[in-house]
Amino acid sequence: MTRPRAHSFNAAAAQYAANRPSYPPALLDAVEALAAHPLRNAHVADIGAGTGIASTLLHARGARVTAVEPGDGMAAEFRRNNPDIPLVRGDGNHLPLATASADFITYAQAWHWIDPAKAGPEARRVLRPGGALALWWNHTDHSAQWLADQDARIRAFFQADQATPAAQPTPAAQPAPADQAAQTGQPVQAGRPNHPEPTQRGDHPWTDIPGLTFTERTIPHTRKVPLATHLANLGSHSLFLVSGEERTQEFMTREHAVLSELFPDGTIEESYVVHLRLARNDAP
Repeated sequence: MTRPRAHSFNAAAAQYAANRPSYPPALLDAVEALAAHPLRNAHVADIGAGTGIASTLLHARGARVTAVEPGDGMAAEFRRNNPDIPLVRGDGNHLPLATASADFITYAQAWHWIDPAKAGPEARRVLRPGGALALWWNHTDHSAQWLADQDARIRAFFQADQATPAAQPTPAAQPAPADQAAQTGQPVQAGRPNHPEPTQRGDHPWTDIPGLTFTERTIPHTRKVPLATHLANLGSHSLFLVSGEERTQEFMTREHAVLSELFPDGTIEESYVVHLRLARNDAP
């Protein structure tokens, strides 16, 4: 885990809540189908709940949600947005939850911040027999050319900061997984190599948990937002949050000019693919 990046969200929790994309209803349909269990009345532990984007959807589906969040700023924003959903402080490495107490454990944009060697056994401890661990990430869909071009601009901008040895980040400060997902469409475990996918798209080594076999689904979706919201969404990723206000503003000013020409009406259609991985805890 890269602590500066992991904690950078706390100072920008309101920006995160206001501008990050949500998830399509088809995602929760897929969760229910793969788990062979409805979310309604299920006990769901949403880990790394952040400002509550996923928790809100799970609660609306009828789940009995308990959110778990380690960050002060994110937890405060969660409570403002979701006063009716219980929130406890903690993280996936040491879940503050009773053994065999959850029908589902969910990680929305959060699994890459934990140590899977600890979080995997913890998930199995907390899941009831037949319960399901669901991990998902919202990836930018770079099949849209303008998003691929934006990705290239982001890469070039930050690679310029690393052009000299003095500017090279240490291994612990490499771009955080949430930001690499935003830039490349591929989540990467902090401190772990980006291994080639051995068997299928999105088959990541750090989700190899003894006793659990994952099934994958991908769900495309889009949203239309004002240009300002799109840029604020970009700015809520830790790659920008830890770069400082001046550098972030430099990029956003340039990007505003580029996108204003591409989208003269000021409305942006963002394209995403949600990558879902789900495993049932079938062992007694």
